[in-house]
Amino acid sequence: MSIDATTQLNDVDLAAVGGLVEAIQADPAKAHTTWAAHVNWKGGFASEAKIRSFEPTQSDEPAGLGGGDTAPNPVEQLLGALGNCLAVGYAANATVAGLKLDDVRIDLKGDVDLTVFLGLGEGHAGFDAIDAQVTLVSDAPREELEALHAKVLASSPVGHTLQSAVPVNISLA
Repeated sequence: MSIDATTQLNDVDLAAVGGLVEAIQADPAKAHTTWAAHVNWKGGFASEAKIRSFEPTQSDEPAGLGGGDTAPNPVEQLLGALGNCLAVGYAANATVAGLKLDDVRIDLKGDVDLTVFLGLGEGHAGFDAIDAQVTLVSDAPREELEALHAKVLASSPVGHTLQSAVPVNISLA
């Protein structure tokens, strides 16, 4: 299948993506972007993240961890962020490759030892590992789906961030 900016496939706006690619090719400095979130504590273990002009994203801990269980907690949101980033990658790369996707499902899970978080020991406070199971429903041949999968894994910003030692600078104002 030949794909151009007027083709509608996987509900992806190819004209917008193509325009961004052209703008970056003309001026590579446009590839460097900055993203931001502003978080406010709401009491207890509840907080909210304000991102761009969207309604705030709520966060809370489950009751078993002392929270009100009113929203996903930060580690659940991290899993969601990875899954959402992968979904974008599958949609974008499949569309550019001319592959129609009927469904994309990504199930993620990971184990966290609460010992460090609760102040009961030292060591690693985060996920030991994250496992993601991707299901792609498409009439495309398996080898094309495997190539799509490899391309998404090679280009996922959230996936790369989680897999790399990224400096995190947290200062007290």
